[in-house]
Amino acid sequence: MGKITGAQMLIKCLKEEGVEVIFGFPGGVVIPIYDAIFDSDIRHILVRHEQGAVHAADGYARATGKVGVCLATSGPGATNLITGIANAYMDSVPVVAITGQVATDLIGTDAFQEADITGITAPITKHNYLIQDIKDLPVIIKEAFHIASTGRPGPVLIDIPVDISKGMIEDNIKVELKLEGYKPTYIGNPRQILSAARGIYESKKPVIFAGGGIVSSGASDILTEFAHTLNIPVITTLIGKGAFSDADELSVGMAGMHGTKPANLSFTGTDMIIAVGVRFDDRVTGKLSEFAKNSLVIHIDIDPAEIGKNVKVDIPIVGDAKSVLTDLLGRYKELVEKKGEPDRKEWLDYVMALKKQCAFKPGNEPESLKPGYIIRKIWEATGGNAIICTEVGQNQMWAAQYFKCLKPRTFISSGGLGTMGFGLPAAIGAKVGCPGKTVIDIAGDGSIQMNSQELATAVLNKIPVKIMILNNGYLGLVRQWQELFWDKRYSHTDIVDSVDFVKLIEAYGGVGFRVTKKSEVESTIKKALEIDNVVMVDFRIEREENVYPMVPAGYPIDQMIECE
Repeated sequence: MGKITGAQMLIKCLKEEGVEVIFGFPGGVVIPIYDAIFDSDIRHILVRHEQGAVHAADGYARATGKVGVCLATSGPGATNLITGIANAYMDSVPVVAITGQVATDLIGTDAFQEADITGITAPITKHNYLIQDIKDLPVIIKEAFHIASTGRPGPVLIDIPVDISKGMIEDNIKVELKLEGYKPTYIGNPRQILSAARGIYESKKPVIFAGGGIVSSGASDILTEFAHTLNIPVITTLIGKGAFSDADELSVGMAGMHGTKPANLSFTGTDMIIAVGVRFDDRVTGKLSEFAKNSLVIHIDIDPAEIGKNVKVDIPIVGDAKSVLTDLLGRYKELVEKKGEPDRKEWLDYVMALKKQCAFKPGNEPESLKPGYIIRKIWEATGGNAIICTEVGQNQMWAAQYFKCLKPRTFISSGGLGTMGFGLPAAIGAKVGCPGKTVIDIAGDGSIQMNSQELATAVLNKIPVKIMILNNGYLGLVRQWQELFWDKRYSHTDIVDSVDFVKLIEAYGGVGFRVTKKSEVESTIKKALEIDNVVMVDFRIEREENVYPMVPAGYPIDQMIECE
């Protein structure tokens, strides 16, 4: 019976969990782990900042459906993960973050590079661990991956003291998973499902509201079947983009502060919301007291804490989206067989008329460089068959509005936390997970600078992501608020010409283009996609271009500012 080090056991356990790649940055107390990685066939991507590691793990997880893994040292290495962990927590992304810690006998002494990372991350992780006995290491690894990837997904942190990594443990230790208090509900209550089927059948103006839970559950196909069988329009959240094809005739797009007019007005007119895997966050609901106040709400979610948290729910169903929608469809079909198809033609005609009224109509577009035009040309160049990552701000909203996602796991964006700097490392992670896919980061000139050091990660590891910067020389979304609500007092939002992005990407060994004319857009996008390297395109858009529609904070979502 042989023995191996704790670090070697960690790598062995990661391989048993199917881990193929780790995004990380070394430091003193994780040297034993990095030494074990040296002899491993697990791929390690060396990032240039620990925040880049966790965002890359996040992007990898969203694109693949697997658990993303990141690794950092103790103290500042661990604390640099915090923003990314919080981001994954808000958007329900399965990430396992592994941190080094000072030796167990030094914990609590304010030792060099010591930080209480389990205490710090307790509010922003699904669960976390400080390993204090090497014998617990294998079971904790197994538990961490199970917790991160089941139920409502989320980040789990494992803190490993250096003496645990260097200690010895039996190579063939047996692991049994025992999580008595952790039993997510997957099968919905049959009575509630029957009640929901009856409610939907009787409704005259229903809508489906689909969120990230559809993507996590792998429920996109059953959602599509459900929507078409019942002939009900589908509204999505930002994180739910791609859960239902934007090109589908029943899609009315994203709702909320910068959602589509058809989606927001459909919410206002509906008498029944079938909400699946959504949180009803403030960016969607606007003024809560006015949100869908004349409608009944069915809320399906695997996390019981989300049901009724923000919006009053009439029929709650705790369960997995795929399972519940399958059962609900079956019950609804039984009702149709007994009573016949309900007539909702008037409602559907109304919603389709809204869509037609608001649809993009090619015509006399201005010659100036507009973000909508650029994103439509990106869509045309890829045929929609690309993974789109975004930074945060105007670029993010324009991407959500103009890029039609046809499949799940093709739109990766920071929703709940709104983390600037997310897009580039997330794109790196997505490309590592899906090497055969075109991966594009639609960026703003402000947000891209938050983690631009990860250009080195992409170039040196030959991860040919494409970065399309919508450069207006402003921190654009803040400037837009300053324009509309603060008398154009542009306090510290003007960042024009703060960096030459072509020189920046060339300094890292990538390829850069600058586009200033509309006539250059198509050809430059085509060139960028053909080059087998990291490419950054600096599109100089109109400086004071705004994102519309826009619902001012605290207003009902039918009160939209539609133009300047």
